[in-house]
Amino acid sequence: MKIVGVSACIAGLAHTYMAKSSLDEYAEAAGHDIKIELQGAMGIENRLTQEEIDEADIVIFAVDTNVTNRDRFEGKVILEVPTQKAMREGQEVIKEAENMVKEEGSINE
Repeated sequence: MKIVGVSACIAGLAHTYMAKSSLDEYAEAAGHDIKIELQGAMGIENRLTQEEIDEADIVIFAVDTNVTNRDRFEGKVILEVPTQKAMREGQEVIKEAENMVKEEGSINE
């Protein structure tokens, strides 16, 4: 499964990075490709290309604030969770994403 997403907290510091780290760890352990864009105090880091977004099976927004340029993700299956949930329950968030993709029946191989 291909996962892309955005991590962003209100301050744009620690929680943004910790949520990304947790999602990366559990997605990779489950054998998925993942790339999370960081939107924080340093601006946008690890920016997603439109091609990466288009090829993704699901988008995870681990956010406590607005997603910059959210319209890039129009038409995609989106799972939105608070950064705290992504940090503390990363494995559960990845399982939820897997279930959403199975329900949609749309895995890009």
